[in-house]
Amino acid sequence: MRRWIAGFFCCLGMLLLPSAARAANARRPVEQGLQRLQQWYNPQSGIWAKPAGWWNAANATTVLANYRIVTGSTRYDSEIENTFERAPVSQDAPNFTNKYYDDSGWWALAWIAAYDATGKQEYLQQAETIFTFLTGGWDDVCGGGLYWTTDRRGKNAIPNELFLEVAARLANRTSGDLSAYYRQWAEREWGWFRNSGMINAQSLVNDGLNRACKNDNKTEWTYNQGVIVGGLVAMQRFAHDPELMRQATAIADATIEHLTVHGILVDRTVHGGDTPQFKGIFMRNLMALYRQEPKPRYKQFFAVNAHSILTNDQDASHAYGGLWQGPFDSADATRQTSALDALLANLTAQTE
Repeated sequence: MRRWIAGFFCCLGMLLLPSAARAANARRPVEQGLQRLQQWYNPQSGIWAKPAGWWNAANATTVLANYRIVTGSTRYDSEIENTFERAPVSQDAPNFTNKYYDDSGWWALAWIAAYDATGKQEYLQQAETIFTFLTGGWDDVCGGGLYWTTDRRGKNAIPNELFLEVAARLANRTSGDLSAYYRQWAEREWGWFRNSGMINAQSLVNDGLNRACKNDNKTEWTYNQGVIVGGLVAMQRFAHDPELMRQATAIADATIEHLTVHGILVDRTVHGGDTPQFKGIFMRNLMALYRQEPKPRYKQFFAVNAHSILTNDQDASHAYGGLWQGPFDSADATRQTSALDALLANLTAQTE
């Protein structure tokens, strides 16, 4: 508790600095962290070294694109292009797709972010190609929804949340009948997801559905909260439905209330190569909500978590670990990307 209180007053002091000074202070660790991230990058394969995996590489690509969007720096454009050209070949994943629909959804979001950053139409077209692949995962079992895998194993929250966010983002970046097509899919997915039972009484999303098509009551991962928030915010741009923002805010606020320790975002467990990625995804999508609903609470949340990462969860080489509250556990591209999502969110909040 003492460490958190000290962090709170440190962040309060930062918020009282002039905006230009706050932005400069927030940008420096992002740039240091990105330089460290790229030490794990393999130009020949277009992805990052293990234990980071295929979908983690999509999130790393998204971080590079978002850095371009926030700062205007073109420093990593060549790496983004290199990944676009080499990664599907090196990983035998044509059009950035494989048997996991959620993996493909992450790549669709990565190329939408790259399109937003660079304006290159080929990136948006790639996201549209991936979306077409995703629609093959939908059927009427459990009343609708996407499966987790192409061999139709289970209906989980994450592939459906990603499907919603990709559809909504594509709707906002296309026009005419094509935009209407994506809007219809987003609305269809949200209608199903809202009624699926996966959003529990605490306004948190559980992992998926059981064989009886009921909430499986499994772990409430931070990334499941984040992606649905991002999807709803993207839907709001064309639907103009206050209920979408109410639901997004309820999930975000429940996450901050229930999935934190002394104000620092945590997952129930951190193990394997995947879970360290989750927290950053929540922060990235909370930033999307903050742009629409600029609550001081969210801005303070970004600042407190960024401060804790820099104070309690980095080594001398600017590598960030998986425990933002500390202590530093280990370094890899997945942990680095996740922390960078949080630091970029804080940079964005301090800049705007």
